[in-house]
Amino acid sequence: MKFRLESPYKPSGDQPGAIEGLCDALSQGVGDVTLLGVTGSGKTFTMANVIEKLQRPALILSHNKTLAAQLYGEFKSFFPSNAVEYFVSYYDYYQPEAYLPTTDTYIEKDLSINDQIDKLRLSAASALMSGRRDVIVVSSVSCLYGIGNPEDFHAQSILVKRGEQRSLTRLLYHLVDANYSRTEVDFKRGTFRVRGDTVDVFLGGSDEAVRVEFFGDEVDSLSLIDPLTGAHIESLDEVPIFPATNFVTTRERSIKAVSMIQDDLKKQIDYFNEIGKGLEAKRLQQRVENDLEMIKEMGYCPGIENYSRYLDGRLPGQRPFCLIDYFPKDFITFIDESHVTIPQIRAMYGGDHARKSVLIEYGFRLPAASDNRPLTFDEFNSITDQKVYVSATPSDYELERSNGLVVEQVVRPTGLLDPPIEVRPTKNQVDDLVEEIRKRAEKDERVLVTTLTKRMAEELTDYLDKIDIRVRYIHSDVDTAERVEIIEDFKNGLFDVLVGVNLLREGLDIPIVSLVAILDADKEGFLRSGRALTQTAGRAARNVNGLVIMYA
Repeated sequence: MKFRLESPYKPSGDQPGAIEGLCDALSQGVGDVTLLGVTGSGKTFTMANVIEKLQRPALILSHNKTLAAQLYGEFKSFFPSNAVEYFVSYYDYYQPEAYLPTTDTYIEKDLSINDQIDKLRLSAASALMSGRRDVIVVSSVSCLYGIGNPEDFHAQSILVKRGEQRSLTRLLYHLVDANYSRTEVDFKRGTFRVRGDTVDVFLGGSDEAVRVEFFGDEVDSLSLIDPLTGAHIESLDEVPIFPATNFVTTRERSIKAVSMIQDDLKKQIDYFNEIGKGLEAKRLQQRVENDLEMIKEMGYCPGIENYSRYLDGRLPGQRPFCLIDYFPKDFITFIDESHVTIPQIRAMYGGDHARKSVLIEYGFRLPAASDNRPLTFDEFNSITDQKVYVSATPSDYELERSNGLVVEQVVRPTGLLDPPIEVRPTKNQVDDLVEEIRKRAEKDERVLVTTLTKRMAEELTDYLDKIDIRVRYIHSDVDTAERVEIIEDFKNGLFDVLVGVNLLREGLDIPIVSLVAILDADKEGFLRSGRALTQTAGRAARNVNGLVIMYA
């Protein structure tokens, strides 16, 4: 199926020239190009037009989940008949495994997985492996982290056709290999149930289930059903059943992995004993042997991702497989707000490597654990062939990589100019802010307020709430799904003021915001750098009454 852009608007302002410039550069095989577009100039719409004209799969890379969710919604509306997918971290809470040698403190991994985001992640991998060309994946830097080998994912997928010869028992074995669990009571995503000659499969990356009915060893009927009521939705001629998780492996590879883990365990124990680390040798032996017992009996153990190199069939030091490996060769990478996203990509590997090195040194993990990691920056560049850096304030790196090929988008389709900026003294800044908020609330307009710390955001929200101003706060401690709900409620007028720290900058598209207030604008640091202030001020550029007040 081809990409088909649906929008009541046509490109205007600088958009037609930017679309043509990007299409020409990418068609000629240019590796890196920068789209320098001012805030509110419709860069997302430009990207959508480029994707439609070139008819190539695309990865839209964002630096945070909130902006990724906004972009996902926008691309969904532009391409309602195509596969637009969302791929971000599925953890609502994540405490990584760590060891602090100075205090001899071991911190066990603790996490909480968001089932809805897990479904969307699996849907993204399934869409890419389905052979479709009309796929857009909006992702955070989570796409740099290791997931299963795409060859194994494809090998464990099942294509069931109506009328084909297939035994029910064989299908059940395939489902178990694809990480589906049998159930008769709790029919949920990633499970299947058997009733006579009928098998119901609740697909891992969907809200729907598939019913497969057999007559002897023939697939007699295929249909899509409601998993809750069992009601028939539509009949099918064939259905692909993709694995229930992103991490799958073949049975042969699992058997081989156990043998390789045992060999590496012996080598590491011998190494520890040679250098006089008997405690570390004993600790490693106990932990790994316990993990191996669980893998043999159940096919799984806590922290199994630390053995991913063996299960994927990779060599020592070889980079992990990630979502980017699931894309066709000719995909385009759009790096949104590249001045923030690029440094984030650079930093991913360093922090992970430092933590894992300590775990390995003190006998908590085998050296292979270091191969369960995000991509390095060089690895990311090597597997993303053509990249478009999208930003209102691109950094020197993007401009250098583009070799002067910068497509400008300065004139907004709305014809709006940049909002005026007023600098006011910090003395009585909160009282002054309250007065400005009340003016906007009377006109049914919204206000964004940025503070320096989470605590300041929460305390300011409490104060404004006590004086009957409708206000909410948002920062990194707020769950992903709740952030999206807060921003939607803000757009819909359920409250007038949104207070934040770092999330109220790049890319946030709320045209009804007429005032952006920046507290302590003269303080030094990342949140008050020239680029950061420009980006924050840009949130008022979509409103004809837009105003920016910097308290300094």
